[in-house]
Amino acid sequence: MPDAILHEGRYLRLRCRDDWEYAERTNARAAVIVVALTPDDRIVFVEQYRIPIDARSIEMPAGLVGDLGDEETIEEAARRELLEETGWAAEGIEFLMAGPSSSGMSNEQIAFVRATGLRRVGPGGGDASESIVVHEVPRREAPAWLFARMQEGYSIDPKLYAGLYFLERNPDGGRIETRSDPGEHAGE
Repeated sequence: MPDAILHEGRYLRLRCRDDWEYAERTNARAAVIVVALTPDDRIVFVEQYRIPIDARSIEMPAGLVGDLGDEETIEEAARRELLEETGWAAEGIEFLMAGPSSSGMSNEQIAFVRATGLRRVGPGGGDASESIVVHEVPRREAPAWLFARMQEGYSIDPKLYAGLYFLERNPDGGRIETRSDPGEHAGE
C-alpha cells in the first residue's frame, strides 16, 4: 500500500506506509523529558492521571516542543515545562540525547535534558488543563520509592530509569560530578 493518511484528528494522524500503520503528532515537533535534581539532592517527579492508560502515572517533568510556537527550542520547552509542572526554575538546561518514543508505533522523538541550578519560584501543578502532583524524592531512595508506587498500582514510566541514569552519567557513559559527592569520581 502506498503512503496514505488513514485518519486525522486534532493532534494526531494515523498513517500507513508500506503496509505499516503508525501515528504521528501534528501539533509538536518532539517531546522533552527533564531530568531535574533539587539543591538538596532530591529528584523531581510528577504524578498525573493519563487517559490513554486509565491510570495515575509517575513521570519526570515533560512536555511537547513547539506546541506553543514553531520556533521553540528543546531547551526552551524544557524550561517552560519544568516551571509550569513543578514550580522549579532552572539556571541551565543541557541537551543529552534524542530518540524515538516507540519506533514501531510512532514517529515521535523524545529528547532528554538535564536541568541544573534549580530554584523554587512557584507551586507547579501544570496549566489549566492539568492536575499535576509534584514529588521530590531523595536520590538514593528513588528506586525503592518508584517500586512502592508501582506496588500501589501507579503506572511507572520506564523512561524514568533512563532519567535516573542521566543524573550521574552522560550519554557516552562518562560520570558527571554531582553536588552531593564532589570529587568522588575524580580521575575516572
